[in-house]
Amino acid sequence: MPDQPAWWTRAVVYQVYPRSFQDSDGDGVGDLGGVLQRLDHLADLGVDVVWLSPVYPSPQADNGYDISDYEGVDPTFGSLTQLDELIAALHDRGMRLVMDLVVNHTSDEHPWFVEARSSRDSSTRDWYWWRPPREHMAAGQPGAEPTNWHSFFSGPTWTLDEASGEYYLHLFSRKQPDLNWENPQVRQAVYAMMRWWLDRGVDGFRMDVINMISKEVAPDGHLHDGPPLPGLPYGDGSASFLCGPRIHEFLQEMHREVFAGRPDRLLTVGEMPGVTIEQARLFTDPARAEVDMVFQFEHVGLDFDESKWHPRPLRMRDLKASFGRWQAGLADVGWNSLYWDNHDQPRAVSRFGDDSPRFRRDSATCLATLLHLHRGTPYVYQGEELGMANFPFTSLEQFRDVESLNHHVQAVAHGADPGEVLAALRRMSRDNARTPVQWDTSTNAGFTTGTPWIAVNPDHLEWNAEAQRADPTSVFAHHRRLIALRHEDPVVALGDFTMLLPEHEDVYAFTRSLDGETLLVVCNVSGHEQALAELLPQAGAAELVLGNLPEDDPALLRPWEARVLRVR
Repeated sequence: MPDQPAWWTRAVVYQVYPRSFQDSDGDGVGDLGGVLQRLDHLADLGVDVVWLSPVYPSPQADNGYDISDYEGVDPTFGSLTQLDELIAALHDRGMRLVMDLVVNHTSDEHPWFVEARSSRDSSTRDWYWWRPPREHMAAGQPGAEPTNWHSFFSGPTWTLDEASGEYYLHLFSRKQPDLNWENPQVRQAVYAMMRWWLDRGVDGFRMDVINMISKEVAPDGHLHDGPPLPGLPYGDGSASFLCGPRIHEFLQEMHREVFAGRPDRLLTVGEMPGVTIEQARLFTDPARAEVDMVFQFEHVGLDFDESKWHPRPLRMRDLKASFGRWQAGLADVGWNSLYWDNHDQPRAVSRFGDDSPRFRRDSATCLATLLHLHRGTPYVYQGEELGMANFPFTSLEQFRDVESLNHHVQAVAHGADPGEVLAALRRMSRDNARTPVQWDTSTNAGFTTGTPWIAVNPDHLEWNAEAQRADPTSVFAHHRRLIALRHEDPVVALGDFTMLLPEHEDVYAFTRSLDGETLLVVCNVSGHEQALAELLPQAGAAELVLGNLPEDDPALLRPWEARVLRVR
């Protein structure tokens, strides 16, 4: 590391999904006024950065990730004036604001696309991906799509524009057409928008699926089919759009055009599905000037069988192997993002821990300890600091997520048992992360005085922020201690990482070392006691720095117990 490591090496980021954070006007949808009301909660937690999920004008086909105006605020969430107030209020508290940057695609209601769709000769036609039907096939005929790619939200990635007889590309919803980054006018328009936000006081960007902006195009302009997907009439096109041939060129150009010469207070985070360690080293190497860190998805795919909708139990050895590879791979170059939860993932305590009444608190704090003591920048998703769990869905009508609803339609249409599909949604739907934050025991958990856009988890009567702030043993209190430890002890931010017991199924252990100081982290990720003295004799003489359970027998690890020990 350099003599003056970047500020974000010792920082913790908190993600606000505004729709579900706090409603200030009683319409049932969270908003910027609500975020302003709850800033003291974030200040008390001790986080350094707030990442705000999209609040831009949007038809809300994908909860704001379909943007129709990059330089505004949707009235659902408030106004630009309130966003300016939020930036100022965060800065006054010593925190930074990172905005979501969604530039792989726009909404189909964005003026750029409206104009592009108006005519084949439109000035912005080439700002998006347009292609004719396959040769010798009529537009609209099944299989006439330009490629066989399968969309992330089910179905084909191409939609026919009947007026022009051409198809447009959308890797996600048909209401999210992909921008054509091959066109320099597109890139310059995006960079101008980014500079506009930075000039307004924003401190950086989390870049949504940014490694999909470069598509592999044949010399004749064609895009390539992907290998067939089992049981589906589509193919996997990811080889043509994940970390495409010009991705590094585009990100380096973005850095020159937007970030070069600005203060080093800024943060750039690239969400990159399918990114490898070797690619991440390139993306996050400071000498290459691309992004500061990436979100990778390897660890949140370890419990997938053939897809996220066919989950299997997570093997702890697999998680150790994955985390260990990323810690080693980015040890000398680049930087890791650390996360369990976000708006696209089920709740960690339900997925990786044990959300039963007996172990919910202990497993939530154990998982937090495990994550925060790794080398990298931790991300806390709203409600994670309270141990919020998955929602007990009982019917399809309770879901709101477009991905979940589309999957149900497609799976049932292909013969899947509706009950089994519902069970998969209950476990893996993104809606698990999107239920309102549980502030107190009042109606709707203090989130809104109206009817919430998605139901509040009924367990808020026990699991809520008000109760936890008054409890020094709570999940919230433990997160505060973990964040303070990262701020105070350089070994947590910068120390070397060494995995221990890589083959053990139930004990996750590692060391962090810097300048002669070593922390030993031991986490029992099971519901059974573990003989710590036999597994790691050096723990016996170590000093307890932080634990998630009261001190007891130093030779035994209780179920879901985590200890951070200083080895003398």
